Amino acid sequence: MAQFTVNAQRFDPYKNFKFLVKFVGSNMPVAGVSKVSAFKRTTEVVKHRDGGDPSSSRKSPGRTEFEAITLERGVTHDKDFEQWANKVWDFQAGLGAESSLKDFRKDIIIEVLNEAGQLAIRYYAYRCWVSEFQALPDLDANANAVAIQHIKLENEGWKRDPETPEPSEPSFTDPS
Repeated sequence: MAQFTVNAQRFDPYKNFKFLVKFVGSNMPVAGVSKVSAFKRTTEVVKHRDGGDPSSSRKSPGRTEFEAITLERGVTHDKDFEQWANKVWDFQAGLGAESSLKDFRKDIIIEVLNEAGQLAIRYYAYRCWVSEFQALPDLDANANAVAIQHIKLENEGWKRDPETPEPSEPSFTDPS
């Protein structure tokens, strides 16, 4: 089977540097996200054998775990990350009200774009919540770097959107 059905002339896989992160229900991307960790799941192996079987064991799938997803972005005036992180723990909320667990979970969307900026692949991550938030990096007056925030999202699963079609990539003509 061809790697690309709509763009049969395409040979190279998609690059990893064009993507958008969105909250489900919002069409606006989360500002400044520059890095998303891998989506990874691991299924435990359950070994078993019947008493009359030879000395080797059989293997079956067991419980599946989904690793946390880390997002990184440059520090901006957009407060989305901090407000979301504060739903799990807000020091200023006062004793007994530090957590607001009513709506602390969000579904997120990761959209992978092709080189032309067209939507190529979409993933959904479900029931995400902030387990770790780094508002500022170490500050260094001798450095020449962007200040980066980190947010670690626990999740209860993810899947690729089967409804996202392969985009018809534009063809470029030689202007000469």
